This record gives sequence, structure tokens and C-alpha cells, in this order.
Amino acid sequence: MTLIESPAARPTDASHDGLDWIAACHLTQLEPLWGEAVLLPDGSQAALFLLPDGRLFATDNFDPEAHAMVMSRGLVGTRTVDGAIRPTIASPLHKDVYDLETGRCYTSAHLALPTLPVRVRAGVVELRKS
Repeated sequence: MTLIESPAARPTDASHDGLDWIAACHLTQLEPLWGEAVLLPDGSQAALFLLPDGRLFATDNFDPEAHAMVMSRGLVGTRTVDGAIRPTIASPLHKDVYDLETGRCYTSAHLALPTLPVRVRAGVVELRKS
């Protein structure tokens, strides 16, 4: 498993929105449809997913069912829900399918995958942890 260390060991400057963002990696380090694990300054991990259309998603790397840091190795896909095509990630261990935007689990109602706000500024992927 590839584990990218954050390029900055500190949060980035608070921006116009007043929130602290953490530099995760450079956008060029991500491949479409291929998850990457990111080691954050506090020792936690996030999983980043770049879609072919350029959309970027961040989740916790911790699989809530398997209790392992594996979500970055999951299968990126889609699911049609109420007529809308939703981006998804399937756990590599138990194959539970999660919505990349909301964290909702489509295969087990008692599960949810924490998602993180993510953005790109000057080519650097930044995320915010709650």
C-alpha cells in the first residue's frame, strides 16, 4: 500500500472560509480511479480518490466493518440511487459499498464511512478534519 506523507506538517493558512485546511499531497500524485492513503500530521489517515472527470473525494482510511486502514485500496465505482449516479468506494475486505460524497453505506445500513471536505489550491490537495 502506498502511503503518502503530507507535504506540510502543519495546517495551511486559514483561507477566506475561516477554516484550517491540511495539505495532503500534490494533485499530480493521484491517479484516476486509484485510491491513495495519506498520513496526516496527527497520525491519522485519509483516503483520497480522484475520478476521471476531475472530482476529488476524501474519506477516512479506516474501514468501519473490517477495523483496518484499507479504504484507499477499495474499488472505485458508481451506483444509481433514485435516478442519480453516485460515486462509490467498495471496501477491499468485506465489499461494503459507500457513497464517496456522503459516506452512506448502501450494503449495510448500520455502517457509515466518514468523509472529509477536500479541495485543490495551487496544485496541492487539502482536506479538513473535523
